[in-house]
Amino acid sequence: MKNNAMPLQESNRLEWIDAARGLAIFGIFIVNIGSFSAPYFMYGGAEEAWTSNVDQATLIFIDIFFQASFYTLFSLLFGFGLQMMRERIMAKGNNPNLILLRRLFILFCFGAMHAFLLWHGDILLSYTLVGILSLLFLRVRSNVKLAIGTFLMGGSVSFLSYLFYLTKDFLDYVDVVMIEQSYKNYQSNEIGLIWLQNYEDWLFANNPFNLVFLLLVLLPLFLFGMFIAEKRLLHEPKKYKSLLIKCWFVSLILFIGLKMGAYLFGNPVWFSYIQDNVGGMFSALFYIFSITLLSGTVLGRKIIKPFTYVGRMALSNYILQSFISFFLFYGVGFGLYGKIGPFTGVVMVVIIYIGQIIFSKWWFSRFRFGPLEWVWRSLTYWKLQPFLRK
Repeated sequence: MKNNAMPLQESNRLEWIDAARGLAIFGIFIVNIGSFSAPYFMYGGAEEAWTSNVDQATLIFIDIFFQASFYTLFSLLFGFGLQMMRERIMAKGNNPNLILLRRLFILFCFGAMHAFLLWHGDILLSYTLVGILSLLFLRVRSNVKLAIGTFLMGGSVSFLSYLFYLTKDFLDYVDVVMIEQSYKNYQSNEIGLIWLQNYEDWLFANNPFNLVFLLLVLLPLFLFGMFIAEKRLLHEPKKYKSLLIKCWFVSLILFIGLKMGAYLFGNPVWFSYIQDNVGGMFSALFYIFSITLLSGTVLGRKIIKPFTYVGRMALSNYILQSFISFFLFYGVGFGLYGKIGPFTGVVMVVIIYIGQIIFSKWWFSRFRFGPLEWVWRSLTYWKLQPFLRK
């Protein structure tokens, strides 16, 4: 096997894809800060805990425009990236399987440290496990990928939504014991208690039943991302502009219809699986089509440019957000756990994210890759990558 594989060169990057990753990092943080700052998103009781009009409005705003939209966008881009990387490696005459497996193993190591040292809501471990499974589909024809993904998502959402409907009277459960325990441990200044609570929350979120759900959610999204990459719809936006506009319009209608339409009949809990998974997928597609179309205009490129800096070092910025939140909210830092509402959390995210844009822009004026991206790429290709800019 040849050993001339290398990462994508800067001049060949698709800036609108980097911008989409940067936007996904922002949206993920908007949702994640609610779980970082209080126990209600995991154990119930958010509406009862935050009763002010501004916080209630913020919860609805996040639910419609952010919840399940940006981890979905990131998942589509993850599958997109796997397909692109496979094509690049094969074009160099290399076998992609070993390189992709090594890349996913390194991501698993990052995820393990992130999940157990910083935050239970880590997504990297799940991406690794589902990513390994998705490698089996890389050689499958694009239309078959689309069909399998549609079958998995449609079947799982239909079955689980029907199950939730049958048990709708039991879905609004609030675990008061775990809420009190979370407050006690996360507000403690003992790192051991914080890590213990973090571990228990991770076990709760990643029990075998939830892992099956996660597989049925992530695998179709990876397959859809692979399909888009293989069809090259986002590689040449000028060539496919007419099709992209049609896709943009359809995704907007379905996004608004499913995500906002639920509020027309009381936004019942049993409908949330449809709202999040199907509505979230179409909202993610709407965001990525919007950014791609914006990249075709001078003004649009100026609008999306700040997001590209964050997106080019998405892994580093994702971990950095958790690192900052760890010290903002837990007792070993500023101890703000349970002391801010959703609106304040959104304001904090905006301020931190602006700082990440400034920092990322400064970083790339001196370095070729983000810090974790450099480690990831060097280990993936088993060769130190150039780091400093000349």
